[in-house]
Amino acid sequence: MKPIQKATLVGIITVIVYLTVVVITTPALEPLDAISAAFQLNSIVIIGMGIGIGLQVFLSEKSKTLGCKLNAQKKAFGGNTGSTAATSFFSFFSLVPLGCCGWWLYVLSLLPGIVGTGVSSVLIEYSQVLAYLGLAIIFGFAGLTAYKLKREIKLQKIA
Repeated sequence: MKPIQKATLVGIITVIVYLTVVVITTPALEPLDAISAAFQLNSIVIIGMGIGIGLQVFLSEKSKTLGCKLNAQKKAFGGNTGSTAATSFFSFFSLVPLGCCGWWLYVLSLLPGIVGTGVSSVLIEYSQVLAYLGLAIIFGFAGLTAYKLKREIKLQKIA
């Protein structure tokens, strides 16, 4: 599979997984209503995660086809996975007041016992900002990978 095709597929799968979690954790709303609410509040995060993960996969696959060996490739992909999980986690908080992702109410109720009341209130209050921060980290890893790939290509041309 070509890098662009694989990246597109992985980006689409990322969006589908996110929306599936929204539908599964929102039994109070019809699936289309839950998806609509998610897109109204988190369209930047949903689309951004798909593009960011797709970009990372593209860069990773492109480096393989060019024969580049990026030492931090696995590390960046692992960091991207963690950033994606955190971004998703925080973005779900903003859907709770709409009746979306009711399961997350349960998670929110456990938070004070795990991280304390102060940290919990900050996480809930700034969940959207934290989701955007996670998105920035995803694109940061992609940018770092692109930079390393470009540098590696230059080194191959010199040698």
